[in-house]
Amino acid sequence: MRQDGEERFREFVTSRWQALLRTACLLTGDDDRAEDLLQVALVRVHRRWNRIDDPELYVRRVVINLNNSWWRRRRVQEQLMGVVPDTPGAEPQEALAVRDELWRAVLALPPRMRAVLVLRYFEDLPEAEVARLMGCSLGSVKSQASRGLDRLRGVLGREAREADLARRV
Repeated sequence: MRQDGEERFREFVTSRWQALLRTACLLTGDDDRAEDLLQVALVRVHRRWNRIDDPELYVRRVVINLNNSWWRRRRVQEQLMGVVPDTPGAEPQEALAVRDELWRAVLALPPRMRAVLVLRYFEDLPEAEVARLMGCSLGSVKSQASRGLDRLRGVLGREAREADLARRV
């Protein structure tokens, strides 16, 4: 980068740091992660600085995209504890029973709806890829996924209410 571009970049970062950091904090909910996110975004912007028309807009877009990518990759959030809890975790049999109940409900869905749910949520494919694989529109994938999840919620919710009533009797 040329010297004048380097100087303009420094001035931009100095003048807009607080506002950009505030945006990152609001997106992440965590001050430390927000600062890391903003620093990574500014490194990416620095590489393209001479080709950017609206740096403020560009940095905000990079921050949003980086945060979205982090959010998608996050599977299980680690929870640190000061002491080991006294209560044991769930019984393995309970987890197996829940999994079996879920799969029975999934297998009861129509094949196309089941395929959308499996590809989208179990294989973790993006909606566009599911649409391409199934040879249908993106809107069809979205509606099938929405309807399928509604059906699963209805079936699993009804079974949970019935089991709760049976335990009370």
